[in-house]
Amino acid sequence: MPSPGHEAAAGAPAGAQPRSVRVVLLALMIAMLLAMLDNMIIGTAMPTIVGELGGLAHLSWVVTAYTLATAASTPIWGKLGDMYGRKGVFLTAIVIFLIGSALSGMAQDMGQLIGFRAVQGLGAGGLMVGVMAIIGDLIPPRERGKYQGMMAGVMALAMIGGPLVGGTITDHWGWRWSFYINLPLGVVALAMLTTVLHLPKKERGAGKSRIDYLGAALLTIGITSIVLVTTWGGTEYAWGSAVIMELIAIGVASLIGFLFVETKAAEPIMPLHIFRSRNFTLMSVIGFLTGFVMFGAVLFLPLFQQSVQGASATNSGLLLLPMLLSMMVVSLIAGRVTTNSGKYKIFPIIGGGLMVAGLFLLAQMDTGTSRLTSGVYMAVLGAGMGFLMQITMLVAQNSVEMKDMGVASSATTLFRTLGSSFGVAIMGALFTSRVQDEMAGQGGGAATQQSAQLDAASLAKLPEQVREAYQVAVSSGTHSAFLLGSAVAVIGFLAAFLVKEVPLKGAGPAQPETGASDSRRGEPQPAETV
Repeated sequence: MPSPGHEAAAGAPAGAQPRSVRVVLLALMIAMLLAMLDNMIIGTAMPTIVGELGGLAHLSWVVTAYTLATAASTPIWGKLGDMYGRKGVFLTAIVIFLIGSALSGMAQDMGQLIGFRAVQGLGAGGLMVGVMAIIGDLIPPRERGKYQGMMAGVMALAMIGGPLVGGTITDHWGWRWSFYINLPLGVVALAMLTTVLHLPKKERGAGKSRIDYLGAALLTIGITSIVLVTTWGGTEYAWGSAVIMELIAIGVASLIGFLFVETKAAEPIMPLHIFRSRNFTLMSVIGFLTGFVMFGAVLFLPLFQQSVQGASATNSGLLLLPMLLSMMVVSLIAGRVTTNSGKYKIFPIIGGGLMVAGLFLLAQMDTGTSRLTSGVYMAVLGAGMGFLMQITMLVAQNSVEMKDMGVASSATTLFRTLGSSFGVAIMGALFTSRVQDEMAGQGGGAATQQSAQLDAASLAKLPEQVREAYQVAVSSGTHSAFLLGSAVAVIGFLAAFLVKEVPLKGAGPAQPETGASDSRRGEPQPAETV
């Protein structure tokens, strides 16, 4: 028997969602905000945390543990939702995230905090995937663009507001509230979803015995190895060190084994047949490249503005405002136009072109570039990412059957996450090398002997001549990093031309299925193959 909420949805005119669906979407936005805001808040609280708990040598693991757990669990959450029902799995992810948040807030030493952050990251992996997959379940593809555009807006809001919120909370309430703040928001989301979210029951018969444990283990090992290589390479260990080489070997062997296992498993964690769709494969590539570029920009733009343009680190989130506001506005507009027209191919093309142009412009910045000029360049890059951020998810979901909605959402999210890891590592290595080479050439190499990234306090202590040399070196390093990003973005731009515009269905929100198998509601046209 369909629930009242679904009956209302079915009778609603196209484009008008019933109140229950709007409440669910609000709860999903809160859940997305939790997942995105957390790392942004914690970043500003870290100096205070280290001051109280000690363990400076293990500081990076507070973020790495969270990132690893999120990336490794993402595909598993998506598959579990496909197999056993989205609602229960998503609520479980929220509960795990809240438990991890509460425990992190109560941590008494750095070891405990790292362990509890891993628990938190485990839940966060389910939040990101669950939000997108539930939108895919509730909203037909034709309507989905504007709601996924809203989620992109939430992501931008988290990036802007996170450091400000984190600094305020830490200064006035203490660092533990950086974690505790998640609890009331999470409880509200749980209550709203428990009450009004009604999704079809999944009846897959074989149950737990059909979970692809071996595939999940191999994929987890492979992802963990990749993230550790990109995190440790060039920082904790030299790129050619035995540890990095061993991690690369383990990662490659695990992923090869994973591909073999997936061809045999009854319920593969990531069914390889979804990659037969040309659009899905292209969106995975474009998503990877978007992550590569976006997080590299988020890392280097504040560094350039603080080191070269003399901006304050206190309001670091505001430094990215031109890029993030542009991304948010364009994403909302693109989503709305997609809903109204049913067309989307033009957006990856425009987005790819703007991303190449924005990165190339940013590569031209030097010590004489004004904040206004760099702000315009950032806005161009943000517009490009706005056209791509959620369109990639929309097209990926439209390229698979409803039964694979979870794995499609998780795969797209995973590729973007891995892209960000590679972007930060490769652009970071190039930046650091260029800065140190420039400083050595100007006789100021000792100033960056330990790190190519100096904070404002360290920079102020340098002699004027060394400081000016460092600013030139940072400009040079930024130029190289963004030039590389621009070259990488060209691949995404070219890939966008290969996207095939498969019509988005525009029927009203679907009825819940009463049978045992896959839902056909809002199902896209048969996926095209490569």
